[in-house]
Parts: sequence; C-alpha cells; structure tokens
Amino acid sequence: MMKYSKNKRNWLIGVTLIGLVTLGMLQFVFGLSTSFPVAEYYEYDKAIPLRDTTRIVLDTTDYQTFSISYNSVHDQRVSGLLSIPKNIAKPIPTIILMHGLGDHKAVDYVAYGNESFLKNGYAVLRIDISGHGERKKEFYDFDLTGPNKYWTRNIVSQTVFDLRRAIDLIETKSELDPDRIGYYGISLGGIIGSIFCGVDHRVKVPVLALAGGQLNLLYGKQAVSKEVKDFLGIIEPLNFIADISPRPLLMLNAKNDEIVPPIMSKLLYKKAKKQKEIIWYDAKHRDAPLDIIYGDGLDWFNQNL
Repeated sequence: MMKYSKNKRNWLIGVTLIGLVTLGMLQFVFGLSTSFPVAEYYEYDKAIPLRDTTRIVLDTTDYQTFSISYNSVHDQRVSGLLSIPKNIAKPIPTIILMHGLGDHKAVDYVAYGNESFLKNGYAVLRIDISGHGERKKEFYDFDLTGPNKYWTRNIVSQTVFDLRRAIDLIETKSELDPDRIGYYGISLGGIIGSIFCGVDHRVKVPVLALAGGQLNLLYGKQAVSKEVKDFLGIIEPLNFIADISPRPLLMLNAKNDEIVPPIMSKLLYKKAKKQKEIIWYDAKHRDAPLDIIYGDGLDWFNQNL
C-alpha cells in the first residue's frame, strides 16, 4: 500500500477542501444545485398560539355548529365553521371540507356536503380559503399568468398553512378524533388539498374533487421554461401528490370539465402512487351531480377512515 508523508497528506486535504468550496460556489453562481425541497416551504412553528375563538351559531336536535377563528402563519386570521353531530360516540372522526375559487365556507354546494357528512356521523370543519369569505379584502383577478400572479400564488400557499393550523385546532378538541381526519376539497379546494395532504400526514383519507395538476400548461409556449417551473414549484400539485401514498386517495373528476381540463386531472392521478382510485362523471365542472359526487366521497371515508 502506498504511503504518504504528513505534508503530502495535508496538501491533498487542502486541495480537496478547495475543490469542494469551488464546486459549491459554482453551484451557487450557475444554478447547479439541486432543487429546493418544496415540501419544506410549508414547515411552520406549531408553538405559536392559535388564540382560537368558538361561538355557537346553530343548535339543532342532531348537531351543533360553531363559528370559529384562529391564528395562522404570516399573521393571518382564519374564519371557519365547525359542525359536530350529537348522540355520536366520541371522539368523532372529522372531515375538512373546502370550497372552490370565488366562493366561501357556507356556499350552497359546501353546505350540501356538510349536511351529508353530518348525517353519517362525521364532524365537519369548513374554513374560508385565503382572501375569500370573511377573509376577503380587495380581490384581484385570480390568474397565475397575469399581473397578479404572485398574489394568486399566495392565495394557494397561505391556505395550505391555514389547513395545517386547522389540524392543530382539531387536536385541541377532546370531542374530535385527531387520528381520523379526512379531507374533501372541491375545485381550487381540491388543488390546494393535493398540496396540503402531501405535506401533512395527519390527514388520513384525502378526496380531491374536480382538481388537476401540471399548472405550467397554463403558460403555453413558456410552459417548459425554468422561470415558470421555479415560480410554480411551491404550488404545483404534481410536486406533492405522490407523498400522499400509502394513504388512500380518491379523485373525482368530470369528463367534460371546461375549467380543469381532464388531461390535468389524468396527469395528477398518474403521478399519485397507490393506494388510489379515480371516478369520472359525464358532466362539466359546475354540473357534477352533488348527491353522487358527495356519495362517492362518503363511501370512501366509510371504507378507509
């Protein structure tokens, strides 16, 4: 075996260190480093107090509904509704139910789902997407390719943080089971849910309705550019959907969807890993039959949650 003198060994160590430093500088200057792990963007300080409030707004023979609010990341205050069925053994499994673009937590199609899940023994938590409902201030055009693209991206990313804090809230409620949390998101709520459920494994059973991925397709000829890829990285569903596995994922989509093209839904489903299932409806985005689309989601929860 060849032996090195002490001085020669020190020289080799020095050259190696210089080489490593130089490589690091080249990676920094020329962008040769690996991509930022986007899931880490959604880490946050759980120690920050929720400072939540709860006020009863409806009390029936079958359930109670509470108006709730709590602190989220970036000094955001989140508004929501928590409905808890009566005469059910506690702790109760909970469904987080999310609306679509331009709507709010109490919009008619979400209220329909709330009633359906309550009747079947689930508590339901509905919150307003960032910039929606009670959280709406000045609303700009929601457009990832236009002059409000950063504002638009922040709507999505902020809501992921808000949903993670929503689970923190659920964990403080003795009547709710923190080990049996489902998610049902519709349209934008489904797109946000693909990110949220990928980064937060406390959601045991995700259902994504009328959602899709490969957002860069919105950019036409610029779709494959590094600039577009980098901009969309933290909100691209394809970057997160595989991390839902091995939890059971259900996707519900419309064959004639004019808002979320079916190809985007197919790409999202393909990227997801097992256990997964997709159901297609002979419908457009806004006329998918509520009783069926919620019924299929309910069956999935009953089987897996």
